[in-house]
Amino acid sequence: MPVSKKYIEEINLKAEKAINKPAIYGDDIDLTKFQKYIERGKIESLELLPELVKEAAVMAGVDVEEKERSGSYVQMDHSVVYKRLNKLYEGKVEIMSTDEAVETYDWLEDYFWRIVQPDTDKYTAQVALNPTHGYFIRILPGQKLEYPVQTCLMIAEGYISQNVHNIIIVEEGAELNVITGCTLSRSDATGIHLGISEFYVKKGGKLFFTMIHNWAENFYVRPRTAVLVEEDGVYVNNYALLKPVKSIQSFPVVYLKGDRSSARFNTVIYGLEESYIDLGSKIIFEGKDTKGESIARTIADHTSVIYSRGDLIAKTNNYCMGRLDCRGIIFSQEASIYAIPQLISYGADRADLSHEASIGPISEEQVEYLMARGMTKDEATSLITSGFLNLDIPFLPEIIDKHIKEVVQITSKESM
Repeated sequence: MPVSKKYIEEINLKAEKAINKPAIYGDDIDLTKFQKYIERGKIESLELLPELVKEAAVMAGVDVEEKERSGSYVQMDHSVVYKRLNKLYEGKVEIMSTDEAVETYDWLEDYFWRIVQPDTDKYTAQVALNPTHGYFIRILPGQKLEYPVQTCLMIAEGYISQNVHNIIIVEEGAELNVITGCTLSRSDATGIHLGISEFYVKKGGKLFFTMIHNWAENFYVRPRTAVLVEEDGVYVNNYALLKPVKSIQSFPVVYLKGDRSSARFNTVIYGLEESYIDLGSKIIFEGKDTKGESIARTIADHTSVIYSRGDLIAKTNNYCMGRLDCRGIIFSQEASIYAIPQLISYGADRADLSHEASIGPISEEQVEYLMARGMTKDEATSLITSGFLNLDIPFLPEIIDKHIKEVVQITSKESM
């Protein structure tokens, strides 16, 4: 049974009222410029992707051989071109497009547009009124997969708005690792990626979510993400942006509803060219003995502008602990970083919230130390940059960790 028409109509009515509503943060984008609708045919294997497309997918963390993946979901422009689940995990996890899930499960009404509202701004409204798939992943109670599930949201054509809605449900006691890459196969394409993500981690569940953004100089990005974590649940979010982007604005929120639930954000941002980057995270503590941590490392080069936000909000009468750690380095006199940590306590007299934010230049002392040991100045700067952006992210698969380090090293060399 599909989600009821009545509920869909309620969503559309809300969205219609917000179709011109600007977002709180970030520059306002004229969505009427992106009207193309592009459908693609399905492929039988990721190895059959065109070479340029395959290269972009790999740079976004996709394993085209799928040797160390439990399943794959790949969307290009407005079509799901590939979907596969390893036979070993049939009956343990589901992977399909959200449009398909809406047509399949009436109970999805309890998760669809529940923690992200369709009338939040013009971008959520656009996705609600003109959805173009997105992934639905559900792991059944108590299940754990040996390898991550991978997804790739690819754009191969200019002047389109990719309006995806992603839903992940981790049932009780289950554990899921998802690696997702969002990328372009054409470096000169202009367009916008709108991504609604609603994640649910149930009692005792664990979700490790890694996102690699690989955009280009003329591209706009507006993700809207919310996560609900129940009792003893764990959510870990790893995010890397290492390529130029025209404009990106995102401020995901995690609701720690359940007692002893926890969340952690690890964010690596390298601002290049004229990138306008407004990113952050918000953790809301509602349960007892909840814990949250947000760590961000940013580098601003060329004429890039970076806003690095972080909110910790305590709404519990019980103990909770939150920490923000935001550090930035400026590489160019024409670049800017705004570090904006915020701690809020609503009568939470047992909340322990703290933050540390700093912005400074690259250490000349460290550069001179490495140069004294035979490195050129460029080599020394590259090594220090790589070390600064390396968060040593826990739970990150070795293959992705290695990939991010390689991209950081290449990018830091290219930027000089």
